[in-house]
Amino acid sequence: MTRTDPHGGVVRGRRARTVLISGASVAGPALAFWLHRRGFAVTVVEKAPALRPGGYPIDIRGTALDVVRRMGILPRLREAHIDLRRLTFLDADGGEVASLDPHTVTGGAPGHDLEVRRGDLTAALHAAVRDDVEFRFGDSIVTLDPSDHGVDVTFHGGGERTFDLVVGADGLHSRTRAALFGPEARFHRYLGYCFAGFTVRNTLGLSHETVLWNTPGRAAALYAPGDSGDVHALLNFSHPTPPFDAFRDPRAQRDLVAEVFADAGWEVPGLLAALRDADDLFFDTVSQIRMPRWSSGRVALVGDAAYAPSFLTGQGTSLALVGAYMLAASLADRDHTAGFAAYEHDTRPFVTANQDLVGEGDALLFPSTARALERRNELLRRLGAGGAGVAGAGGATGAGGAAASGPAGGRSAHSALTLPAG
Repeated sequence: MTRTDPHGGVVRGRRARTVLISGASVAGPALAFWLHRRGFAVTVVEKAPALRPGGYPIDIRGTALDVVRRMGILPRLREAHIDLRRLTFLDADGGEVASLDPHTVTGGAPGHDLEVRRGDLTAALHAAVRDDVEFRFGDSIVTLDPSDHGVDVTFHGGGERTFDLVVGADGLHSRTRAALFGPEARFHRYLGYCFAGFTVRNTLGLSHETVLWNTPGRAAALYAPGDSGDVHALLNFSHPTPPFDAFRDPRAQRDLVAEVFADAGWEVPGLLAALRDADDLFFDTVSQIRMPRWSSGRVALVGDAAYAPSFLTGQGTSLALVGAYMLAASLADRDHTAGFAAYEHDTRPFVTANQDLVGEGDALLFPSTARALERRNELLRRLGAGGAGVAGAGGATGAGGAAASGPAGGRSAHSALTLPAG
């Protein structure tokens, strides 16, 4: 097979269809891999100057495991797997409520599902495709002008190109989506929480574990994926409306979090002090993207840009991997109109099932009322004593992969799609 020229070469005697992908996190390079395998000439544009190392651990479950296996990167990811051994819940004073096997709560399958640092996954995806497609780091799309013959694109770094197709894989706050479908507010489903994530020193000596402190509507978590000197901190809180005025103002973000947690106990005062000086603060809402369609003409969306499920489901990365595979498979032997239609028809039920894992009631990990927190703690104590699981605990709803139907329901959704031949 003649190698695909990333600028639009010839494959098996015909011109390869050209595709521009915006975003080089998870969905973008995964899609690039599968499109290249199917004879497309692919360019990936990414506003960051390079791959982002480190980052929070992410889950790969169910059907997504088959995607990374078919890519040939499963052994590398198995080596990078984080063996989280304990999840400890604390009350307002820092006293232990229960200490559990994490899989009891998350719905994961021990020995099967993967949990890896985000940077380890993005590095593996990039390594699998970097020699076969064109990457433009430190650049972004300025304008998109779709027409019958293609999509004319201008780049922030200069220059204009025309592509047969463009795919937005640029996350929850996708600019590709905004350019083609309108403001994010049309598709944004706010789930009632905001969060601030950052790195702090591991002063508690945590190892391969998560510690979660709760009061009604507030949570503080410390996540230690290994034995290093740093841990990931998360401050999560209920908020009636999205604080849009804080999104572009890091100082306003810090002020809001400090105000919400001002009277909090346990280790929270120290976390607030660390938050002030953190150079890796990530602040956002806990939200989903729900769209009636994922394509317009020659432009489509994949991953969080099209169907972010929120971290409450634990399925964002898995949906990105599966969606990328399904989009490439749908385009393989079809024109873009039929291919995008097949992508939606075959993938949407899987996406919806996983988005629905957020449930309809109080979150297991982040109860918003005193009564919900009391019920949650009663459930955890029973689980810690070897009692009924989440599914049999009187209707408690879940987060992080454990939905209202419990871990079994989550695992069903995780594997609710069988991949077509690749």
